[in-house]
Amino acid sequence: MTEYLAPSAEGGPEFVQLLTPEGDRVSNPDYHFDGGPDEAATIRGFYRDMVLTRRIDIEATALQRHGELGIWTQLLGQEAAQIGAGRALRPQDYVFPTYREHGVALCRGLDPLRILGLFRGVDQGAWDPHEHNFGNYTIVIGAQTLHATGYAMGVQRDGLVGTGDPDRDTAVMAFFGDGASSQGDVNESFIFAASYNAPVVFFCQNNQWAISEPTERQSRIPLYQRARGFGFPGVRVDGNDVLAMHAVTQAALEWAREGNGPMLIEAYTYRMGAHTTTDDPTRYRMSEEVEYWKLRDPIARVKVYLTRNGLADQDFFDAVEAEADEAGARLREGCRSMPEQHVLDIFDQVYVEQTAELAEQRDEFAAYLATFEVGHREGAHR
Repeated sequence: MTEYLAPSAEGGPEFVQLLTPEGDRVSNPDYHFDGGPDEAATIRGFYRDMVLTRRIDIEATALQRHGELGIWTQLLGQEAAQIGAGRALRPQDYVFPTYREHGVALCRGLDPLRILGLFRGVDQGAWDPHEHNFGNYTIVIGAQTLHATGYAMGVQRDGLVGTGDPDRDTAVMAFFGDGASSQGDVNESFIFAASYNAPVVFFCQNNQWAISEPTERQSRIPLYQRARGFGFPGVRVDGNDVLAMHAVTQAALEWAREGNGPMLIEAYTYRMGAHTTTDDPTRYRMSEEVEYWKLRDPIARVKVYLTRNGLADQDFFDAVEAEADEAGARLREGCRSMPEQHVLDIFDQVYVEQTAELAEQRDEFAAYLATFEVGHREGAHR
């Protein structure tokens, strides 16, 4: 029996679930979904967010296949984990993402075209992190957890933790994958966060494949249990259940804001697509595994719940699809119309003020490039 059919994936005692794959609400003794005064509207909002996130992912994948993006990191199947967590954040909370948090970026108000600019290679992820309290994408696996821990320690020393003021108290979230959990940076961040009681929530999206390596080859215990060894709590959640993801993330963020220190969330989900557009998952996993997880699609279960309980009609679903179509068209047009940049522009994006040494390097590289232009012009006259 393979890992993806293990009992813990079906809602065992170590698995927080509030909405089953069949669309039924269930209870949990420790976590409760609070959708606010209009719970149905909140869940409809989650559905919209997940549909838009999936459309962004699909469009970006297609753009890469047509040569418009250099690469793309897919999140197909992980929409509930990201939207549930993203919508639990308060405006003052700060997010440190990896390179796959497109849904969290949507929740933080970041224009997805800014993300496409990074993968198109026309900028280096040039959005202002402080405008959305959403850091730049991190390609170095696991490095962002150290950044998040350091930022959280600064928040703590600024007196923005445990004051009792909901508009002041701040938590930090660090997103990473199951593969990154094996990196030294992640484990070092656990040590420092625990030692200094830093207000950081470590959010591991366990999509069960670190590129081509399954999780069971990296850890002999469930990933969330690692937190215990560092001295702070951890919890495993059904990562395809947006209600459970929201409830647990909301509780973890509040735990951190109150000054209780770090917490680890393991969102047990599945990457239904490829690791990136350079990856071929058919080389290392069985199609039966993918089909199993398609039945646990995070968007489908919310749609079933809304429909069965009369909380949304066909007009609502049609309107969401129409909005997704408009978003897709905007992404296609916006991506293709991005201004091209010259290779020398990278030298202008290292420091606020260019150093003499960097200027010298730029001039040397420009002279080197000019030799190719001369050769091309001479060849054209022959």
